Amino acid sequence: MRLFWPALLILTTSCGLAEEGTQPVVTGRFGTKPVVTIPDAQPGRTPRITVVSVGSGRRTVPGDVVLADVDIRRWSGNRPHLSTYDGHQPTTVVFDGRQVSETWRQALIGRPAGSRVMLVSPAGEAMGPNMRLTGLSPADTLVLVFDILGGYPADARLVGRTLPVVPADLTPATPPRTIIAGSGQEVTAGSKVVIQYVAVSWPSRAVVDSSYRRGGPSAFTLEPGQVPAAWAGALTGQRVGSRVAVPSPGDRPMIYVIDILDTITRP
Repeated sequence: MRLFWPALLILTTSCGLAEEGTQPVVTGRFGTKPVVTIPDAQPGRTPRITVVSVGSGRRTVPGDVVLADVDIRRWSGNRPHLSTYDGHQPTTVVFDGRQVSETWRQALIGRPAGSRVMLVSPAGEAMGPNMRLTGLSPADTLVLVFDILGGYPADARLVGRTLPVVPADLTPATPPRTIIAGSGQEVTAGSKVVIQYVAVSWPSRAVVDSSYRRGGPSAFTLEPGQVPAAWAGALTGQRVGSRVAVPSPGDRPMIYVIDILDTITRP
């Protein structure tokens, strides 16, 4: 069933904030957890979108998978609710016309990568895909700050290349292998990396996970505990445009073939 959102979205664009005293103030650099100051005023009932800063990357378009960090807090008491900055795992927003609210579409689509956007809205219209109103009333006002990492086609892949296939001679005991050497920006430790991947179990070689099947590219932070242990060493030092086979031994051996589509270095 398609959902329609009747509320009118008010869009304000500024280098900082519109109407001093009635809007939250957002400070901090893109890519870092924002500092949000909420005024001692009533928030209103109409969703409002403010462009805090404009990036210089490719604009997101309808049909993209949008990758973004998001910090969500309650207007009342400026209480944190959820933040992808804490878990170092950006959210993946698939605009397939079924799950994403109109407020998120207005906030994220048509924005250049590198932009920071704020959404102030009642919770019933502000929650993203697969986010529940746990502990919230639909009427509670939320403040969401998005850092838009980029938009990518759901079937994004290395230019001119076929879908990844696990090499026949690869086993979990084999060292990581560069199948295609890219020539783009270098991936550094602690950076965010945008990838498509296929994962097979061993020894069956059956596909058990695939970003292509789940809706498109994902972003991960190359830090211990944030990605499979074998990924960090295998992807660090690679370049955008590379395809890397990464065996992962252990109790449940896996083999990954990873296409590196983009990287966002830590600010």
